Amino acid sequence: MTEQALVKAEHGIDSLEKMGKYIAESGLFGVKKQVEAVALMLIAQAEGRHPASAAQDYHVIQGRPSLKSETMLARFQRAGGKVEWITLTDTKAVGKFTHTAGGSVTIDWDLDRAKKAGLGTKETWKNYPRAMLRARVISEAIRTVYPAVLGGMYTPEEVMDFDPEPPASIEAPVTTTAPNPPEAPPAEARNLHSEIGKMLMEMCNDNEADAAQMLEEMTTFVNKDGNTIKGKTSIKGLSNKHAQVVYGKTKDRYEKWLADDIELD
Repeated sequence: MTEQALVKAEHGIDSLEKMGKYIAESGLFGVKKQVEAVALMLIAQAEGRHPASAAQDYHVIQGRPSLKSETMLARFQRAGGKVEWITLTDTKAVGKFTHTAGGSVTIDWDLDRAKKAGLGTKETWKNYPRAMLRARVISEAIRTVYPAVLGGMYTPEEVMDFDPEPPASIEAPVTTTAPNPPEAPPAEARNLHSEIGKMLMEMCNDNEADAAQMLEEMTTFVNKDGNTIKGKTSIKGLSNKHAQVVYGKTKDRYEKWLADDIELD
């Protein structure tokens, strides 16, 4: 079967689920769950491409699909777009993007602009400033000149900078017969616990035992007497105050994990 025939061939849900399982278990493409892989492959198939190409073109960050900046640029150029990099350093990126359908635009991003947008202090911006600046220029420029190639997607670098969506909370009903029902923790505290759990599970590929071990590692400490106090293995064991500290540690590790994952691609 020719390469063109392989691309055009329809793949049933059983075939997609099998491919999705291998892609998710490999952990090589930023897709950590089978259902995420299948959803992206359905998008690729609808676009007339082989479903497996979704693993090369997309990243799933915090449950959100994103289109890699290299793929954005490649699609733009295949569609007749042209790019000229004027400046590309660790402090500034400037590019001129041209397409017959949208004209020309010159977009620049520098660290001062990133800091004003509240991005410059993030771990990925500290470790990979040039890559982050370049991705911002590519996305903004193509979205301005020829957005048809993006399909409404953002780059992984942009999605990493999004604020996490607050999870929907379900309040347990309080019966009138229950004496002194416990007071529910503030919504902000519930969100912190939930966000810690999401990040741990994503880093551990949905393995609860590994997530519990990672939480225990981050919360283990040595007290003033030199004794090692074992950490928590369950998020429920974190007080609201402790959750704020653990959230910061988990967020730092999560951003480094994402940055390393993107850099490997």
